Amino acid sequence: MRAAYASALHPDEPLRGLTIGDLPERPVPDGWVPIEVRASSLNHHDLWSLRGVGLPADRLPMILGCDAAGVDPDGAEVVIYPVVEDKADPRGFSLFSERHPGTIAERVAAPRENLIPKPAGVSFAEAACLPTAWLTAYRMLVTRGRVAEAGAVLVQGAGGGVATAAVALGVALGKRVYVTSREASKRERITELGATAVEPGARLPERVDVVIESVGAPTFAHSMKCAAPGARIVVCGSTAGHLAEVDLRRVFAMQLEILGSSMGTPDELAALLQLVADGRVRPVIDSTFGFGAAGEAFARLHAGDVFGKVVLDHLA
Repeated sequence: MRAAYASALHPDEPLRGLTIGDLPERPVPDGWVPIEVRASSLNHHDLWSLRGVGLPADRLPMILGCDAAGVDPDGAEVVIYPVVEDKADPRGFSLFSERHPGTIAERVAAPRENLIPKPAGVSFAEAACLPTAWLTAYRMLVTRGRVAEAGAVLVQGAGGGVATAAVALGVALGKRVYVTSREASKRERITELGATAVEPGARLPERVDVVIESVGAPTFAHSMKCAAPGARIVVCGSTAGHLAEVDLRRVFAMQLEILGSSMGTPDELAALLQLVADGRVRPVIDSTFGFGAAGEAFARLHAGDVFGKVVLDHLA
């Protein structure tokens, strides 16, 4: 079976351990379903796996990928929810490509309960963008951030998968969205999505009700200063540093909520798919590659100059 997999781990040069080639298929576990993959998308999680973060050498070779859409044995079009219950993991779950083969392959097996029907109005490429980054952003905004109660949203660090998804979703949900980026080109592209783009640390025209934080230490003080009384600062990562200083006086005086968030639920993924099917939002796709060019797709993601999702079309 053709697949993109980690054959070795290189913390400083992750792409050295990437192999595109044939692997034998593992037996399908009881209660799982083999899916013919039509499209998948890349995440930074794949690069971390190639570095050996969360993927020890004794699990190699490991097929990469968390996100995919495809067709089940009955011909139904489905999206794969990427979280698998896993009692052996301290979190109680794992993602595809951590303990179970990932989605960047001709076929992937998934628990039957992880298969979400793909609406007819959503393409395979669009659907493949949603299960990790977009689902994370949706949960941060809708569930944890209670964005329905908000007027304005700040998203720190435009360009990455979660941040770009949060911008597009915030605009689609009718909110005033502000977003920071160090790069003028990304600020220009974010503006095209309907948001107001500013430089990091810039003063906003108003305080916001929800802050989407995935950057960490360099932006957290700004997130606190921009928060309105009772605001929710929702954190899903710390890509630039996890030891942020927090002014506790501002937390209690402004009655702020600092909330952690990770991934989402199958029901949230279904709701997100429906938003796309209704035409209220479309996933932002940076580039699409045929499966034979998977190495080029990984190189583009690793280079860092992406805006939105990198997608693999498995039929191209």
